[in-house]
Amino acid sequence: EEEAPPAAGAVQSARWASGRQPEAAAELILLRGIFEIGRDSCDVVLSERALRWQPIRPERLPGDSKCDFLHREEFVELKDIFSVKLKRRCSIKQQKSGTLLGITLFICLKKEQNKLKDSTLDLINLSEDHCDIWFRQFKKILAGFSNRPKSLKILLNPQSHKKEATQVYYEKVEPLLKIAGIKTDVTITEYEGHALSLLKECELQGFDGVVCVGGDGSASEVAHALLLRAQKNAGLETDSILTPVGAQLPLGVIPAGSTNVLAHSLHGVSHVITATLHIIMGHIQPVDVCTFSTMGKFLRFGFSAMFGFGGRALAVAENHRWMSPNQRMDFAIMKALAKLKRAQGYPKSDCNDQWQVIQGQFLNVSIMAIPCQCAVAPRGLAPNTRLNNGSMALITARNTSRPEFIKHLKRYASIKNQFNFPFVDTYTVEEVKVCPRSNSSGHNPEEDHGPRETASGNCFPWNVDGDLMQVASEVHVR
Repeated sequence: EEEAPPAAGAVQSARWASGRQPEAAAELILLRGIFEIGRDSCDVVLSERALRWQPIRPERLPGDSKCDFLHREEFVELKDIFSVKLKRRCSIKQQKSGTLLGITLFICLKKEQNKLKDSTLDLINLSEDHCDIWFRQFKKILAGFSNRPKSLKILLNPQSHKKEATQVYYEKVEPLLKIAGIKTDVTITEYEGHALSLLKECELQGFDGVVCVGGDGSASEVAHALLLRAQKNAGLETDSILTPVGAQLPLGVIPAGSTNVLAHSLHGVSHVITATLHIIMGHIQPVDVCTFSTMGKFLRFGFSAMFGFGGRALAVAENHRWMSPNQRMDFAIMKALAKLKRAQGYPKSDCNDQWQVIQGQFLNVSIMAIPCQCAVAPRGLAPNTRLNNGSMALITARNTSRPEFIKHLKRYASIKNQFNFPFVDTYTVEEVKVCPRSNSSGHNPEEDHGPRETASGNCFPWNVDGDLMQVASEVHVR
């Protein structure tokens, strides 16, 4: 397991020249030696913070600036290395051992548009003793990054987005986790709610985190399950949670759904390799989460919610699951727009410890604890909120004409301000109570030609992280 994969090749040394070089003057030098990097024999120095190298050249003429540029010192910061392997040339008959070629370092590189990329750097030296000393030193350095996970519980939803999640994990995610030496225990979920029931009882001792491979619904379910588990372990009553405790294990999110709002908001991009490398490198990001309750009874945890148009569109989509995900959502949006309804009610928002009542007819009410970025809304559904600022964005769309409301929706996909409409208001809040006055926005199963999601007679559909939540009365979000 300490040998580099045969496909791992050396990168050109010029690739490492970018970035701000850490100060080397005061650093303690750990090792110094000669390795071949690319096609050059290089003087390589390993210090406390970085690996530096420079091609060895004969003495040059004074003032030869071109030579100075071509042979300048290059470096890799140690915090960007996530694995080290011995590089060997193995024949078919040599399964485990072979001719030693040197050492391969696996590096996490920052690319454009918030993306991360894995790459390799080969340090070629045929001396077993020389490489052994350097290899052990690199292993010692990597062991010092105590925040990086060593063992992960993986929950994989095989039904996510055209059933591609399984392929995404085994072809893109698992190989990187193996290279990083991270042990994994994979469970493939079999039905909606499987992850929730599993995380209630399963043994998580020994794991450094839980990773969800799926879409927003899967990620939200796992987050909800981890938080419920934390309340139970803290001895809190889950029927009425006023001051919840945080999850005891971090949640890693691998985007394998259709929108991937949570992963996009976390990393600034919905990219499988980027998400995997953030997990491997042990990057921790605190994230706000909401509690949803009704009539004093706790319903669930969630990151975002929509009531009115957003809830009704999801309710329509849920009754047409035989369609493909994209077709289903397009159809639902068109049908919800065709039967656009006003919700008579009054959201109450908590401003400066005082309740402010907003009363009237609304087409949509959005409550977002995270920016909710995605491909169709690159700035986010709530671009003015942050991941962990302790507040939520309340966005209300009052009664207006269908063409004006459609203009508002289209703005989310552009760089223009989607809130620059007279019927749209935004608030920064810590608590919201949405109190429907009548069933004018309720889910009528006869109009949707499908089964009801609940046996209750007068329920209102909510879209919570892409999941349908049916509630008969007011909803309190904190």
